[in-house]
Formats: sequence, C-alpha cells, structure tokens
Amino acid sequence: MNEAQDSQHCPKFMTPFRTTSIRSIMAGLLILCLAACAVGPDFHTPAPPRVKGYTEKPLQSRAGSAGKAGGGIQTFRLDQDIPGQWWKLFHSKPLNSLIEQALKANPNLQVAEASLLQALENVSAGEGSYFPSVSGSLSTIQQYFNGAAFGAPQLSSLFVLNTGSVSVSYPLDLFGGIRRQVESLKAQADYERFQLEAAYLTLTSNIVLTAIQEASLRAQIQATMKIIDVLQNELTIVQRQFDLGAVSRSSVLTQLTALTQEKATLPPLEKQLALARHQMAVYLGRFPSEKLGDDFDLDTLTLPKDLPVSLPSRLVEQRPDIRSAEAQLHSQSALVGVATANMLPQISLTGQYGSESTAGYFTPGSQFWSYGPSLTQPIFQGGTLLHKKRAAVAAFRKAKAQYKNAVLQAFQNVADTLRALESDAETLAAQSAAEEAAAESLRIAERQFNFGAISYPALFNAQEAYERSVINLVQARAGRYSDTVALFQALGGGWWNLAKATPKGVGLVKKTSK
Repeated sequence: MNEAQDSQHCPKFMTPFRTTSIRSIMAGLLILCLAACAVGPDFHTPAPPRVKGYTEKPLQSRAGSAGKAGGGIQTFRLDQDIPGQWWKLFHSKPLNSLIEQALKANPNLQVAEASLLQALENVSAGEGSYFPSVSGSLSTIQQYFNGAAFGAPQLSSLFVLNTGSVSVSYPLDLFGGIRRQVESLKAQADYERFQLEAAYLTLTSNIVLTAIQEASLRAQIQATMKIIDVLQNELTIVQRQFDLGAVSRSSVLTQLTALTQEKATLPPLEKQLALARHQMAVYLGRFPSEKLGDDFDLDTLTLPKDLPVSLPSRLVEQRPDIRSAEAQLHSQSALVGVATANMLPQISLTGQYGSESTAGYFTPGSQFWSYGPSLTQPIFQGGTLLHKKRAAVAAFRKAKAQYKNAVLQAFQNVADTLRALESDAETLAAQSAAEEAAAESLRIAERQFNFGAISYPALFNAQEAYERSVINLVQARAGRYSDTVALFQALGGGWWNLAKATPKGVGLVKKTSK
C-alpha cells in the first residue's frame, strides 16, 4: 500500500506520532489509577471497651447450693469457651430433636439465608465494575430513494445499510469510588451474615425457653388442679355439715368462693400453655394444628453446672448484633468515600470498532474505529453532590452511635443475666426450703387428722399451703433454667464454633462443638 492509499484509510489526526502520544497518555492514566488511593475514611474496627467486668460489684464464682433437681451449684467459668450447640448441656433428647427440626424448616432462617445470598450476589455484581464493559450491536436499515423528486426517476432505488460494531468502555477508578462501593457491598454482606447468625441464635434460644415455659406451665396446672380437688373435697364436707346444721350458710359460701377463685386461675395457665405450643409450632415451621412431639417436663432437663463467662474484651467479637452494627458502620464509612469520589473527575477509556456497508456486515473497506479517554467533571448541580456527601457523613455518625448503643446494651444484657442467676439461686433455695417445710407440715397435719386431733379445715390449709409452695418452687426452677439460657444467648451462643453461615445451609452444617 503506497502513502496515498494509506492516507485514505487513516484519518489525518491519527498519525503514528499522535497515536503513540495517546497510547502514552492512556498508559499513564492507567498507572495513575492503579496507584491512586481511594478517597474517604479508611475503616478500622472499633477497639473493645476498656472495662474489666460486667457488674459494679465483683461477680461471685458460684451461685446456688446443693439441693433438689434444678437447685444445684452453678460455677461461673471466666473466659471459658461456649459450645456451638450449647443447648445440649440440658441433656434433653426431645429438645435436641426439636431444634434440629427447626433449623431445617424455620421461615425466619430461610429469610435470613436469602438475604445473605442477595447481598453476596450484589457484591459479585459490584465487582463487575472492575472490568471493562463490552457490548456489541447489529442493525439493518432499509431506505427507498425516489429520484423523481429530483427529476431523475431512473435513479430510484432501495438501499440496505448494515451496521455492526463492538464498543468497549473502562472506567478508571482514579479516586476509588468503585472500590468504596464494593467495600460497602461487602460490609453489607457481612451484616447479613451476622444477621443469619443472630437469627440462628435467637431461634435456638427461643425454642429452649419455650420448652422450659411449657414444662413450667404443665407443672403449675397440675399443682393447681390438686388444689382445686382439695377445695372441692372441703366444699363437700362443709356442705354436708351445713345440711346437718353444724355450720352456717356463710361457711359454705366462703368455701365456694375459695373454690371458684382457684378454678379461675386455671384457664389463664391453660391459655399460656396453648400459646406456647402454638409458638413452638411456628418455630418448627409448622401450623399450630400439627403435632409437635412429646410434652416437656422440668425433671427431664438438666441444669448446666459450668457457666462460661466471656471476658468483656471478647464480647464485642462474639455478639452477632454487635458484629452486625460494626458491618453497618463499615458500610456507611465506605459510602462516605463513594459520595466524595462522585464530586471529583470521572475518567474512562472508550473504544469502538465496526463497519457500515450495503453489502454485508464487516465487509472490507467499510470499517470504522475510534478510541480515547474521556473526562467528566461535575461543575454545577445545585449543591446536590455536596449535600449527598454531608448526608453520608451524617449516616456514618448515626451508625457509629448505633454501634456504641449495641455494645452498651450487650454489656447490660450480660450484667442483668449474671445478677439474675445469683438472685435465682437464692430464690430457689428459699422456695425449696419453703416447700420442704410445707411438706413436713402436711405430713404432721395428716397424722393429726387421722388421730382426730385437728379438723378437716386445718388439714386443708396444710394441703393448700403445700400445693402453693410446689407452684412457687416450679416457677423458681423455671426461672433459673430460663436465665441460664439467657446467659448463653447474651454471650453470643458460641456461633464461632460452628461452620461459617452460608446461603447453602439454613441448618448451618456444624463443626464438633468444643
């Protein structure tokens, strides 16, 4: 090809010198882009609180005393790790079975899993901005030229114009706007991951608490029914005495009032039991009308003796809600960088190659091409970008305050639970002593009644006092079990000893718990 022919195919501005200059500029811009730092604040994980304990007064090493079931000594083990399947410390096979079923079918876990999957896909979509964007197009246009309009009808003809092109665009992330956006998306994925861990912990805790509540209610209903039987027998005796003229009508009415008042306490307990069963069904992903399994009894549960208590410095790493708040803080920090980058020049490289021909796509001699950098600098947008940056900064400050609040509430949660366990132990010891005293008083009253030393009302009073002491003891035992569950939940539930939460396993395939 001679020089004249070459000049026909290469535009004048595309001389070898100019082409080399543009390539040098593009290479320089690319190197500058790769070496540039992302604008905006670099996120650093907040330091753990500098506190040495959870409560103002030193925590006792033990709580409770030896006694009946549910009244043993619990020892606080400082800095002892929490097993991932902590509920197995209660040694209840029915409870383990229910939790296993719930982890496979609970809708809330499925929602959290889908949210995590959505966030991970958004990260992958955002990372696509790191790569060039390539698109192709093909078009065919038919046009009829009528020569009669120009006085030459013989020139009339039908033209077909075929155009094909490939376009490439690559944004130079000179100020890190894209990188900050992907950083924010990854932080959102971390947030959803810890939300899944939180949903897992909440579900398992609620199932154990509901099982304890069910067992407590059943024991209270049983004790209440015994009291009703005692009152009914007493009413029968008083009514017989009234028929014989031995007592007044007021004595009968007094006894009838006591009976009806006691009967009135039974429906609320039965209602609470039904609601607990309905709630358990929902936890399992079932309808309330479906069968759940065996009934729970407090005697089938074992109170964990060793209670791990994490160091305050580690609590922020273990609580899913704190980690979620930290991820939100990280996301908002990155969005400040995104808003800042949007105020700065946007540089991109674009290129296009194609052809236009009436003969076909990409025919020789019909090609066209272009490439080069482009720069866009916002000049005036009514303060929109500035206010968006200020809004991003305000959102970051909001997330920072929310993180601090999450930490404070977590420490309060642990402190409340530790004090509750100490109080529960004392309450249970007192109620256990009261139950033993009531039981001994009933045995003495029964012997005296058999020998005719006391009347039936005195025996009834002893029986009623005993049954009520049984109810109080049941409530105290259930409270201690429930607060033990609350401690495991407050300390994070040992999720770090399980396999990492992933979208492909609501049940979270587990490691061997420590």
